[in-house]
Amino acid sequence: MTSRLAIYQSSGGLYARRNVFGVDVANLGLYRALIAHGGLEQLTVLSTQQAGAQEIADVLTQGATSPPVVVSDIMNQRAAADAGALLRGRPDLHDLAWLRRRAVGDRAYSLLGLVHTIAPPTMRQMIAMSAVGPVQPWDAIICTSPSVQQALSSMLDEYGDYLGDRFGGRRGPRPDLPLLPLGVDQQAIAAGARGPGVRQALRAELGLADDDVLVLWVGRLSFFEKAFPQPMFRAAQEAAEATGARVCLALAGWFPHGETDEARYRQAAAAYAPLVDLKVLDGGDRERVMGLYGAADIFLSLVDNIQETFGLTPVEAMAAGLPVVASDWDGYRYTIRDGVEGFLIPTLGGVAGGLGHAMALRHAMGLDTYQTYVGEIAQHTAVHVGRAAAALSELIRSPALRARMGAAGRERVRTSFDWPVVVGRFKALLAHLADLRSQAPVQTGPALNPVKGDPFADFAGFATQTLKLDTILRVRPGVTADDLERARGVELDQMFGVWRGDHDECLAVLGFIAARNGAAVRTILGEFPVARRRAVELSLLWMGKLGLLDWLA
Repeated sequence: MTSRLAIYQSSGGLYARRNVFGVDVANLGLYRALIAHGGLEQLTVLSTQQAGAQEIADVLTQGATSPPVVVSDIMNQRAAADAGALLRGRPDLHDLAWLRRRAVGDRAYSLLGLVHTIAPPTMRQMIAMSAVGPVQPWDAIICTSPSVQQALSSMLDEYGDYLGDRFGGRRGPRPDLPLLPLGVDQQAIAAGARGPGVRQALRAELGLADDDVLVLWVGRLSFFEKAFPQPMFRAAQEAAEATGARVCLALAGWFPHGETDEARYRQAAAAYAPLVDLKVLDGGDRERVMGLYGAADIFLSLVDNIQETFGLTPVEAMAAGLPVVASDWDGYRYTIRDGVEGFLIPTLGGVAGGLGHAMALRHAMGLDTYQTYVGEIAQHTAVHVGRAAAALSELIRSPALRARMGAAGRERVRTSFDWPVVVGRFKALLAHLADLRSQAPVQTGPALNPVKGDPFADFAGFATQTLKLDTILRVRPGVTADDLERARGVELDQMFGVWRGDHDECLAVLGFIAARNGAAVRTILGEFPVARRRAVELSLLWMGKLGLLDWLA
């Protein structure tokens, strides 16, 4: 297997900032883990421009010099081919596959995308485009949970059947859909959570006695994209009533709509959990969040949103040794074993064939935002409050059970979700895809995307005629080198000059044509190195535009 890898990050999204989204944390964690544990001889970072790639590389490596990092822009497809695989932190591979085909060919390397959510219809459309673009079986869309893997497989099957029904024929090739979880740095989390005095200091700050119970939520405080908090409030209240314990519920995160959302949460907490001491804490401070894992007794996350596909925070909590009470939902069902590392609380989804399609249609037609779409689905998805309260009560009553489940959680992370383990599975995936690529037949089909092809070809019929190799060009009467010099000082003349030849090349063209009283394009281009001919070709059109050259007989 190749010991090189390329990463494509179009722009931003990796930078250390407050109030980060889970996708940013997950991508940055994966990339840094591949650097730390992947045994790479070289990492290539590609972006929309080379300067951006260098900035991203600096964030990834944190000053480390090994492995060596090469930076370039995404148009440098030879760099991706040399690496053998190109990874991006989203599942949209369609345009990259066309770029690969045109520049270096389908078999040059493998494309890997990563699913963080499949809830947005636009995201599902992006993934579905892999069925019509030149995405290959040696490419992969990585699924982080079995639920996502099954949902995507079904979606691509149904979309393939639709294409077959509409156009005839059979399903075409599609990318691999491997199951590969996200990971965490267990050692770092444990160090942050179990550091000397961390638990005592934070509990004292929160006003908690030794026998008080701190229940912790970590994550974005978004009722429309994460979880409606009412089931958590009610379960905490009922557990406090059942056990007689003083229960503190700490919400460590940030509100997308600031004080407006916080007021909504506090109103719901006052209504449903009057006995519970509610703490709203800053979740943008990672060091403080790690400390809260150490200060807490139980981790609670009753997610109800289709936006969620994996869920890093319960895994972080397990790495810190906390028992987890979580909704039986998508990725949580994959990472947490009911009765072992914690409790999975039953959930109830809506009826297929009801009003769900109307909700989706309103979003598709632009009548409702994505946040409204997923929020209204979540509002009508139930999490069993009674089971959640019973689970919290059982853990509150039994410190021994909390310790046993916490230890099981640490072991679960060590064997399944610690970064060295996840990176090992990633390397095995790369080897599998490389083997598929090596056995693939020679590429067939068009090299350009018919929808996003060459504009000079796609719109050739717009012009009277097009420039051809046998087109005769002449210098218009009265035109001299002074006209080119004048153009250097006209801002409009210099627009988009990056694509054409430079001033000296234009001067050479003008002199060459004038000396011969006209010359064919083929002859003119033959005077320049092969690597410069396409740029000079555009210079001919530009000089015709400025009235320097005549192309009519």
